[in-house]
Amino acid sequence: MRRLRSPLAALLLATLVSCGTSGDDVADPVTRSPAEAALAGQLDELGAAVDAWRTADSITAASVAAETAANLVVGPNGPGYGDRNGDGAISGETVAGILPGLDGTPDGVATPLATTACVERDVLGGSWDDPAGRWDEMEQAIDAWRPDSNTMPTLASHPMRVVGWATFTLDTDPAAPDALELAHEYAGHAALHVAISADALAC
Repeated sequence: MRRLRSPLAALLLATLVSCGTSGDDVADPVTRSPAEAALAGQLDELGAAVDAWRTADSITAASVAAETAANLVVGPNGPGYGDRNGDGAISGETVAGILPGLDGTPDGVATPLATTACVERDVLGGSWDDPAGRWDEMEQAIDAWRPDSNTMPTLASHPMRVVGWATFTLDTDPAAPDALELAHEYAGHAALHVAISADALAC
């Protein structure tokens, strides 16, 4: 991501603002490549899903939002994609996830930014030369997770951790008296990982 740093550009922007020009009339100084814009858009959708999950007024609504979040990350060829909560609908349908599919296709929207250090580290979480192996690492971490043994920090990819917290929400017994409280707690964890992923675009 590039920002205009020219002193002349900064002076012009300050002059426009001081003359009463509204924010809507001033061009956004942030320019993004198509790849950056695609990832930013998918992360915005992911953030909205996690916000809905955090503020859900029922475990049913929370599970729909958690399903949306997980599907946006894994994409149509990723592990568990589809009707994760069994309500007959696929929430978070997408043509490509943030991360690549199980066989590397389709590319994840983050894939073209693999040469960007922060995206490679925090979003992709390293090399995707072996997509099936990477997803297997996630599934093993999810299977090994316990309330008193958090395995999510073993995953370098922060979007993968979102999938983990979504899975724990979807696996929560909806009849449990603390089901919604747990869902909100898990969504809070997921929100931190969405924020780190978004910050990767700005570093």
